[in-house]
Amino acid sequence: MMKPKQFAWLMIVILIGFRSLFAQITFYTSTGEAHVDVLVTRNGLPVNDLKASDFEVFDNGVRQKIESAKLQLQMPIDAILVFDMSRSIDGELLDHLKDALHELLSDFSEKDRAALIIFNQAVVLGSSLGSNFELVKSALEQTQPSGNSSLIDACYAGLILAKSGSELPLIIVFSDGRDTFSWLTGEMVLETAKRYDSVVYAISTQRRPKKSFLNDLTSLTGGNLFEVEFTGDLASAFLDAIREFRYRYRLAYTPKGVSEEGWHKLDVRVKSKSVTVRYRPGYMRSASDK
Repeated sequence: MMKPKQFAWLMIVILIGFRSLFAQITFYTSTGEAHVDVLVTRNGLPVNDLKASDFEVFDNGVRQKIESAKLQLQMPIDAILVFDMSRSIDGELLDHLKDALHELLSDFSEKDRAALIIFNQAVVLGSSLGSNFELVKSALEQTQPSGNSSLIDACYAGLILAKSGSELPLIIVFSDGRDTFSWLTGEMVLETAKRYDSVVYAISTQRRPKKSFLNDLTSLTGGNLFEVEFTGDLASAFLDAIREFRYRYRLAYTPKGVSEEGWHKLDVRVKSKSVTVRYRPGYMRSASDK
């Protein structure tokens, strides 16, 4: 595992991030194509036999033509793992976290990739995005819990890493949900999440208030927050998160008939009324992102 002094780039990333917030960076590609990840369930189980013609997407109330609808199951996964290693993560909890990571990575295929960001009062890139999962495991094994928690800064670093390294970004955050040391505010990170198309899942060892950073971040990105009452259930929570993500649909469309700037409210429907649909509520766009 690399030494903390070698991670000065993350501080630079945070500073660049402040500038990016004001520059109105969006998750749009240069072609203007938009993507939205959608989970469709019936009676709590994923529905995996839908086609593009089964969906309807409304962008600021204007119906859009869906160009494709692919299950994530058909595509490799790039997972950015953001793990709390503050002093509260010790003893049995740490053992269960290591076991959970092993279980999670055993569910990955050789085409999938993973990266590990570790945080306490510092934010550290433990393992860069790649398919050598032993490096990810080793990075966690070599880390000793200590210090405070920079949860908000770490989630921002996860968003930046996902944006720079992946077209199908998934972020999985593990934490007790408390932040005691971040430089950034939750509002700044949520503004960034509006502009990137990462889906964020979180696993928390404590029940979080309905209005909390992790609840807001997962809801805003169309993900999910799993609250684990018994630490022995961590592995099941991680597997539930990755398997739920695999059964999400990635819809693609080129926005037509809508403003080029500001907040775009999304409404995604399935032509069967007996299903539940979960997706991000919208996205931000600037005039330069055509």
